[in-house]
Amino acid sequence: MRIDKDLVAASATPLVLGILEADEMHGYAIIKRVSELSGGDMQWTDGMLYPLLHRLERLGYLRSSWGVSEAGRRRKHYAITETGRAALAERQGQWTVVAETLRQVWHSAQRPPAAETGWA
Repeated sequence: MRIDKDLVAASATPLVLGILEADEMHGYAIIKRVSELSGGDMQWTDGMLYPLLHRLERLGYLRSSWGVSEAGRRRKHYAITETGRAALAERQGQWTVVAETLRQVWHSAQRPPAAETGWA
């Protein structure tokens, strides 16, 4: 399934913050985790992720440090900050409203409209 780029962009920040809430990771691990969580339907690229990581770091939502991967390669690791946790909580509230609204719209669209009185 192809996910529209506007939807990918809108969901990228809460996805990254949510993933990093569990543990710090390097960029490739974040890309891999998004793919796993979406069942392969969301395929992020380096060119999409790294500008986002840098923006979130500038906003104070993330901090980065250099570390060594399991394979022994030097990689930049990203971790969520307290400011990032607060931003994530705010985004979770926003997405809950959006998801519930969409659920209601789609649920009501599946029911046939009630018969209008007086219309033939």
